[in-house]
Amino acid sequence: MKKDEIIDKFSEFLRDNYYKDLALAVTEGKKSLNVDFSLVDKFDPELTDAILEKPEETIEWIEESIEEIDLPQKAKLNIRFFNTPDNTKIRIRNIRAEHIGKLLCVDGIVKRASEVRPEVSEVVFECPDCGKRIIVIQTEKEKTITSPGRCDCGCRRGFKQVGQRLYDARWIAIEEPFEITTGERPSEIMVYLKQDLTSPRMRNRTDPGNRIKVTGILKEIPKRNERGKKTRQMEILLDANNVEGVEIEWEELDMDPEEEKKIKRLAKDPDIYNKLIASLAPSMYGMEDVKLAIMFQLFSGEPKLLKDGTKIRGNIHILLIGDPAAGKSQLMQLTSKLMPRGKYVSGTGVTGPGLTATVVKDEQFLGGWVLEAGALIMSNRSICAIDEFSKIAPQDIVALQEAMSMETVSIAKASIVATLPAQTAILAGGNPKLGRFDPYIPIREQISLDDVMLSRFDLKFALRDVPNPEFDAKMVEHIIKMRHFKEEEAKPVIEADLLRKYVSYSRSYIHPVLTKEAAEVLKDFYLKMRAKAGGEAPVSITLRQYESLIRLAEASAKIRFSDKVEMEDADRAIKLMKVSLRQFGFDPETGMIDIDRAEGTMTSSQRSKIRIVLDVIEELTKIIGKTIPVEEIARRAREEGVENIDEILKGMKNEGLVFEPRPNFIQKI
Repeated sequence: MKKDEIIDKFSEFLRDNYYKDLALAVTEGKKSLNVDFSLVDKFDPELTDAILEKPEETIEWIEESIEEIDLPQKAKLNIRFFNTPDNTKIRIRNIRAEHIGKLLCVDGIVKRASEVRPEVSEVVFECPDCGKRIIVIQTEKEKTITSPGRCDCGCRRGFKQVGQRLYDARWIAIEEPFEITTGERPSEIMVYLKQDLTSPRMRNRTDPGNRIKVTGILKEIPKRNERGKKTRQMEILLDANNVEGVEIEWEELDMDPEEEKKIKRLAKDPDIYNKLIASLAPSMYGMEDVKLAIMFQLFSGEPKLLKDGTKIRGNIHILLIGDPAAGKSQLMQLTSKLMPRGKYVSGTGVTGPGLTATVVKDEQFLGGWVLEAGALIMSNRSICAIDEFSKIAPQDIVALQEAMSMETVSIAKASIVATLPAQTAILAGGNPKLGRFDPYIPIREQISLDDVMLSRFDLKFALRDVPNPEFDAKMVEHIIKMRHFKEEEAKPVIEADLLRKYVSYSRSYIHPVLTKEAAEVLKDFYLKMRAKAGGEAPVSITLRQYESLIRLAEASAKIRFSDKVEMEDADRAIKLMKVSLRQFGFDPETGMIDIDRAEGTMTSSQRSKIRIVLDVIEELTKIIGKTIPVEEIARRAREEGVENIDEILKGMKNEGLVFEPRPNFIQKI
């Protein structure tokens, strides 16, 4: 089709299908018009073929067709196509030379992005001989300004730049999404955004971490070597025509009045907590306390900014330590899929920079050092499920500590010093070192996490596989029924889409305040637990658990759409905290809950034994000298009622209290 024919056809198409939208866009000062490609195909298949085969020149012509339409005022609008045919949709890894110059549609996650900067769209040159003014359109393929080849008068050099037009532009790198790259390295492609695709709203949509669908024209530019010279190898880029969000943000969850009524009815339902439990992995039998805790995590507590500038997080962090086949990984994956921007990663392939952020250099497109977002930043204001948590390298675990307590990620690398938001709830899971969880062994001996990291979690649960004939029979029956005979019953009580909107509504509009009655219940529980400590008795709870109780109670109130945290919410929070403390904090030697045992630090009974052994070593030092045989220490310790002396001495060496100058001899530091 020729230029005039395309302009006439598209003008007719716009009059028939988009006249009102055009008039509204012009009067409201909009810069673009979104056009459904399928309507163009129905209107004229030849016009569709022209756009697909030669998109660059055809789209330029059809934007001129707006001038042929009688509108309230003249304006230049960009045509943004959506709903393109299936033959334009392609995986990034399958893009080849044959696609250059064609219209494509790719799906991906924004990995890194440049700042929005003005770029020259056209430059006006003046001929030094005849004074004629020449306009040269600048293309994004070249980073330098292109001068005229020659003037009509024959002049070929010395052109003077006398004017220019600018537009805003941005480069982003997108990579293939998780579900199509399992077990493979994700491919990536650079995308060039310009004009209204860099507006503040579109900038938020194209920031690192967002999943987007880009429709654009594939172009090539030559690579340059270290000296800046062009090489034979080419780089490809996608010149974006339109960008659509794939993942829905909390604010973008459209809710019709009927859905809002349904959600409000659910919030007032006295059985809502059981319904929520039944909506999370209904095919998995049991684990009611764990599922309720995860629901509280999704609704979250209330973040607070105190008058002295102190920030108190509202996000709830949960750790699941599971026996093999306990269903931990499945539960975590389902939870991450429930929420907008939710991410699932596995510890075996995770590094600190992959979780938080890193800095990479890209001179070709982004122009120097740029930030590359990790999983926690990608899931900001959502949830990040980290499986095989105990297999993450210790140096990488350290990167998580700031994110879990302060909800930020600070980075100072190359020329970039930045603090990024990471208001992310963490659902972590791991397997015990010994294969199965043993309640009689302290948690720090079962999982490779330090005390500081363990203390960051509000709740910790052990998913144990303990043989029980009655429970096993119910579980097997449940699995058979859900997978083979009554598959309809495996449907969640509250559908995922409605649950997502329920959580979004609660997070946006419900901000409960702690009542004096609920505060009194939480205070009494805390003080009673603390009162048991003292002397030889272990500390059963600390202020960190008290803050966790408040967060859990607030989440319980948000589920009911209550503007107040009542006594019933406090009771639910206390019940979950008791379950968590019993599983990880119970010390079989004292028969009491010891918070140090739950948080991985030295238990009260261990500290007591160490004090006795230290006294023994002190006494023997006066009699024997500085270097004391281990056998003598063991004999004297047994007289004081202390067994397993080897384990205690090992712990003392780790703590730096004693050292071994030679085998089987101990000396106090």
